[in-house]
Amino acid sequence: MTENEIEKQRERVKHFALKKLGTPYKYGVKKSEIGKFFDCSSFTQYLYKRIGIDIPRSTILQASCGRVVGNPRHQQKFQAKDLQTGDLLFFKGTKGHFTPEFPNGIGHVIMYLGDSRFIHAGGNGGKPKVKLEKFQKVISRPDLQIIKRILKG
Repeated sequence: MTENEIEKQRERVKHFALKKLGTPYKYGVKKSEIGKFFDCSSFTQYLYKRIGIDIPRSTILQASCGRVVGNPRHQQKFQAKDLQTGDLLFFKGTKGHFTPEFPNGIGHVIMYLGDSRFIHAGGNGGKPKVKLEKFQKVISRPDLQIIKRILKG
């Protein structure tokens, strides 16, 4: 795939993500409900499927996809210029999603949109929904485990 084709995929995934802003969050959403509701991993799976890329349903399996961006031990030193639209950031889990590859667990995934913004389906105050987050709020989280690039480029 050419860099131009990859850039078009990035723009498309961003387009589909922004169209779902405000969609209600529902933990463990059923397959038949996806699109009307999202949890974090169904949202990222949905977005990638819209551009013709299949990724697994669960956060722990999604974290095994793609290639690592940067040094996982120094994730908090990232700047916006280090990321590309569509990169997925994975955060520590507390609900039993652990593997030998991720002994701290993976419990949440957020996608980088570009322009120092992230998008995800989640809760934490207010009504849980698909929402935007600022770069500094996300990248400085101490529970960040790994950043993965699904779109090759």
